[in-house]
Amino acid sequence: MSTLQRPFYVLMLLLSVTPWCGPATALTVGILSSIVIGNPWPKESARWSKRLLQLSVIGLGFGVGIVDVWTAGREAVLYTPISITLIVAAGLLLGRLFRTPKRTSALIAFGTAICGGSAIAAMAPVIKADDEEIAISLATVFSLNAAALLIFPSLGHIFSLTERQFGLWAALAIHDTSSVVGAASVYGASALAIGTTVKLARAVWIAPAALIASRFSHTQTKTRIPLFIIGFIAAASVRSMLPSMLHVWQTLAVVARQGLVMTLFLIGTGLCREVLCQVGIRPLALGIVLWMIVSASMLTVIIAGIIR
Repeated sequence: MSTLQRPFYVLMLLLSVTPWCGPATALTVGILSSIVIGNPWPKESARWSKRLLQLSVIGLGFGVGIVDVWTAGREAVLYTPISITLIVAAGLLLGRLFRTPKRTSALIAFGTAICGGSAIAAMAPVIKADDEEIAISLATVFSLNAAALLIFPSLGHIFSLTERQFGLWAALAIHDTSSVVGAASVYGASALAIGTTVKLARAVWIAPAALIASRFSHTQTKTRIPLFIIGFIAAASVRSMLPSMLHVWQTLAVVARQGLVMTLFLIGTGLCREVLCQVGIRPLALGIVLWMIVSASMLTVIIAGIIR
């Protein structure tokens, strides 16, 4: 079995670079590879996963134009920081009730509050989360993303939501932008436009949320601004200031998203049988309960017309 480890690992790593491999697939393949075949380079993969994670977050900034998103999503500016704060607080409180590790609870809470895997990727270095905590949080979020793609459009019709209402609900209650786009596109063109705009406006809050979290991080670097956050803001600013090079920024954003996919594979290979046996169902239960609370709350305020 050991003779197959290195070539199989390299093959799977190369496949994670291709556009046919998505985030959930990369993470799942990485975990299965670690369990079945094993990881021939555990220290190296752990080190490079952290570096690639931060580089990918910077690259994701090229996919978010700060000025354009702020203008298009100005109606979301008032309730976005309030909802993010409440969701994170609820997630941390539920983490205590479920006795989930603090950093795992924080990652799941931020992923639910802002934009899933991207928020987790940005927050993980700030709170010094290890690969196991990152993988568990991402696995939880991606599982719920898959469920949202199937459940949300049907629920939208059951509650007779307009396309605008559904677009808002999808953006506020579904974790990742890709899943928001997928669910909204099924519901209608207007739902897709609104859902994408509000979700991108929400994604801008990754940087300030991470900065705030760094202030509460009990490390020697807690007063410093993480370089990858500065890079994220700079990338988004450059995209806004040079719209004539939009095709370049879009290409860089696509490369960054695929870099995040590769990172997820590396993180997944850091999980072993022993770690998985210690995980249990608490993080998943936390993620499900928090997601149900957020989904129900957002649906209620949208139907009531509080958020329009």
